[in-house]
Amino acid sequence: MSCGYHSDIIMIKEKLYGKTLNDLIAVTKRIGLPGFAAKQIADWLYKKEISSIDEMTNLSKKMREVLSSEYELGLSDPLKYSESIDGTKKYLFGVLNNKFIETAYIPDNDRATICVSSQAGCKMGCVFCMTGRQGFQGNLSSNEILNQFRSLPEFRNITNMVFMGMGEPLDNINQVMKSLEILTSPWGYGWSPTRITVSTVGLTGTIGEFLEKSRCHLAISLHSPFDDERRQLMPIQRTNSVKEILDIIRNFDFNSQRRVSFEYILFEGLNDTPRHVKELARILNGIKCRINLIRFHKVPGSSYSSPGDKEVFEFKEALVAKGILTTIRASRGVDIQAACGLLSTLEQNKSSQ
Repeated sequence: MSCGYHSDIIMIKEKLYGKTLNDLIAVTKRIGLPGFAAKQIADWLYKKEISSIDEMTNLSKKMREVLSSEYELGLSDPLKYSESIDGTKKYLFGVLNNKFIETAYIPDNDRATICVSSQAGCKMGCVFCMTGRQGFQGNLSSNEILNQFRSLPEFRNITNMVFMGMGEPLDNINQVMKSLEILTSPWGYGWSPTRITVSTVGLTGTIGEFLEKSRCHLAISLHSPFDDERRQLMPIQRTNSVKEILDIIRNFDFNSQRRVSFEYILFEGLNDTPRHVKELARILNGIKCRINLIRFHKVPGSSYSSPGDKEVFEFKEALVAKGILTTIRASRGVDIQAACGLLSTLEQNKSSQ
């Protein structure tokens, strides 16, 4: 008599969605499909709203069977969402084996913007950010980045995308660049790069690569023109200074279609004085840019607060008087805590209990 056991081995299939054309060419070569199949697969993935490989009907049944034996489409629905009285929606996605990310959908008349995450958690440790308090949990793949876009019920309405959700996009440069390639290439979604803005705290080691390889807009999280204050708010200032960031921008040849902006969260009594206006005008002199002023919305445990509407407007007007194009970003989704990291932190805490 002999005894033993067996276990059912579950094969984890690789996801096709989120692969570039070169990736798909490599897939077809590896499994023995003809070269032209890669372009056909890309067309199904990014130009048609299919839900399975079997819907790729210009591939033979045999080709679809071979593809399906090792690959899956790789789309996943959001786990939940909340909706604001202003129409903003915040979606929660599961990623990286029991981690969570957030995606915001922001409709505004004939424009609808999606704010996507590029990492679960974040390494940057900005003191005003809930995502930073989670710590770094992992880089998202191009599949997980673009799934936020493709799997939204409002997918067809989206006109613009900002990489301003959870994580630091330029700390996940390879997967972010793959996502941008898919979004803007003729074989992909074919978007104009001017519909996309990538925001960064200012990683000097990868800003150059982003600028060279993409034509998308760049947004720099600035928040103070003074080194000591910015270091207090953003630890990255210790190794990636504002001066280094501005030197890179000054030395890059921007075309007329490409925009550089500086995100500036206003904190009452910290970075909202005439002294800050004067220094912003000095350090940004000669750079064609805009400043986006953002009201700070409190996160749990933060001692910071926003100046009042009157003070925000006066700060804006002082910058405009210095010749700097300045806008005040409208606060959206305040009633659903749409600030980055709040929803995912709540879900993370629930799952760990």
